[in-house]
Amino acid sequence: MCVTLCPAVLSLAVADVVEDLPHGIDTQLGKWFSEGRQLSGGEWQRVALARALFRGAPIIVLDEPTASLDVQAEEAVFEQMNAEETRATKILISHRFSTVRMADEILVISEGKLIERGTHSSLVTAGGVYAKMYAIQAKGYLDG
Repeated sequence: MCVTLCPAVLSLAVADVVEDLPHGIDTQLGKWFSEGRQLSGGEWQRVALARALFRGAPIIVLDEPTASLDVQAEEAVFEQMNAEETRATKILISHRFSTVRMADEILVISEGKLIERGTHSSLVTAGGVYAKMYAIQAKGYLDG
């Protein structure tokens, strides 16, 4: 499995991070090591996502996995997560609707209770809490 996942993981916009490290993939990460390299928030997030996908776990739980990434890196991450090589079940926790739109199923939780469940399209059509929150975020992208 590593043979197919290793190149895929590096294509996850993490290859450039590894290339910039003084000892490449063998560089220790973190300022607590005497020769450790400190990464930016986005670089740490990309490394963590690559590690999660590399392990080949059947279930991956991701909490705001692209919060520190730019738009291009976020797109690359989601393309990779939806690629054939990464067949894991992914549980994604996010407040960003650009992130959750492509989910097979969306669960809306409020005060610890499940209040809505469905696809992006069905939840928008239903006009409930999800639809209202989506409209608020989408308003920021619309002209006028």
